[in-house]
Amino acid sequence: MAWEYQRRRRAREERTRQAHPRIGGLLLALRGAPQHESAFHRGELGEKAVAASLEQRTGDAPTILLHDRRMPSGRGNIDHLAIAPAGVFVIDAKNISGKVRVTRPILGTPKLLIDGRDRTKLIDGLDRQVAAVRDGLAASGHPDAPVHGVLCFTTAELPLLATLKMRGHLLLYRKALAKRLNAKGLLDAAAVDALARALAAALPPA
Repeated sequence: MAWEYQRRRRAREERTRQAHPRIGGLLLALRGAPQHESAFHRGELGEKAVAASLEQRTGDAPTILLHDRRMPSGRGNIDHLAIAPAGVFVIDAKNISGKVRVTRPILGTPKLLIDGRDRTKLIDGLDRQVAAVRDGLAASGHPDAPVHGVLCFTTAELPLLATLKMRGHLLLYRKALAKRLNAKGLLDAAAVDALARALAAALPPA
């Protein structure tokens, strides 16, 4: 996978050493990584953890996994795609801590809260990823393939007795997601393979 954190770190180190040839190494050691770069690092650790877990837990299933796919027109990346008997799962991995809630006020729109902060933009981003996958499937002759959006959390606190949903997207841990990927569905192995091939062509590696 092409991890954004590594690219940003190398670029920062190169800029610092070019600007300060004699003390660049010392400055890098003293300053450490900036906050936005550390955030990318945490995110990429989460992506790797989700990828490893799904690969391990779906090894005996017909599920096909595609990681780190590029969206059209430079609109970002999709962390993971899982093509399973139950459909195509568009997975956005989140290495975020805190209690996860979906508020549904009588007046106003639902919000995703994590650790008390409004993180509804995560759902907005997932909306765009799911739309890109549906467009890619439709263009390749699979307009009716079922597509599911998932926020997959590694450390956040989800409800124990209920599955959170927002705008039709699932909010899950890795184990619960793998259970859905291993479940029986309407797609046989040949259909899973055809959808995976279509998505691999429509959304190339990032």
